[in-house]
Amino acid sequence: MYPNNVISALQEFKTPYFFYDLDVLRNTLEQVKKHAISKGFHVHFALKANNQTRILKVIKEAGLGADCVSGGEVQRAIDSGFSPDEIAFAGVGKSDEEIELGLKHDIFCFNCESTQELDVLNELAGQHGNKARVALRLNPNVEADTHKYITTGLNENKFGINESDLDTVLDKFPDLENLELIGIHFHIGSQIEKFTPFEELCSKANALNSYIEDKGFKLTVINVGGGFGINYDHPNDHSVPDFERFFGLFEENIKLKNHQSLHFELGRSVAGQCGSLITRVLYTKEGKAKNFAIVDAGMTELIRPALYQAKHRIDVLTSDKGEKTYDVVGPICESSDTFRKDVSIPEVQRGDLIAIRSAGAYGEVMRSAYNLREANPSVYSDDLNT
Repeated sequence: MYPNNVISALQEFKTPYFFYDLDVLRNTLEQVKKHAISKGFHVHFALKANNQTRILKVIKEAGLGADCVSGGEVQRAIDSGFSPDEIAFAGVGKSDEEIELGLKHDIFCFNCESTQELDVLNELAGQHGNKARVALRLNPNVEADTHKYITTGLNENKFGINESDLDTVLDKFPDLENLELIGIHFHIGSQIEKFTPFEELCSKANALNSYIEDKGFKLTVINVGGGFGINYDHPNDHSVPDFERFFGLFEENIKLKNHQSLHFELGRSVAGQCGSLITRVLYTKEGKAKNFAIVDAGMTELIRPALYQAKHRIDVLTSDKGEKTYDVVGPICESSDTFRKDVSIPEVQRGDLIAIRSAGAYGEVMRSAYNLREANPSVYSDDLNT
């Protein structure tokens, strides 16, 4: 919950809007610096989690690089001050124009996901007179134990190259004269809360690293991706994830060779807890078996509950009444436009302000204009008159 002076300031803005507590973001980044960057690890922030320029500048100033999955994200990273040699470009379906943008800026690395992509990248790099650095995204077939829509490292996923195809891919490289294989890349899923999948990933990464190097390739980059989850139930008590344990696991289990460096691509765990969706109660409504709190934010602002059945903590900022059970729903003409069902919160009335927490990642970036919804500007803690 926010302090009273912050709550008072938040009431001055037109809802719904995203509020970012930059102190939470800075505290999170300090832990990333302490447990990863200070040890020589390279951390690339995943712009797919949050692409707000002001957020990106704080992250860039902390010493992180950028992980991009589109040409638009590559351009946003560059515009936000990230050096091209800090930008990794992943994505299963890079267009020719997006690849050419990366080549134009001579970015650090393309994370390649298919044999055909390697052929296209080689051809385009040759046309531009470049030698593109690539890492192979490999599927380690590790079960991430997360939602099926955000599991990405299994053989049946659309992402990456399966181990069974690895020899075929490696055999192509003597003919790909415009490419330089510098590393291997993994990403097994998102919002992973258990550590066992990461331990399994380390084991698979070590084996594949040795296998490829034994074939005569020199890999300088071992990129284990991201996926580390956050605590959606208790964002106040767990505003910063346990980075000491997370990075310590990889430090202990990844077997780097002297010429290799360890890379991460974190998004949610860096930006998730610094953001909230601030919304106002429009109406309360009593059904036969339910009470409804109808708010002015909807799935157009935060689609995760509708898309992933995600549960975000809901804090009522302006009520000190006793608790009551509600379905908290939005105004969009879809039955799936529901933030929480049967949630116990202080009793609300028209005009009360609510914070839907842990929305700093995969919130504003997934906003849509469905129902011709108008987007209100974001609000940042540094700008509040408190």
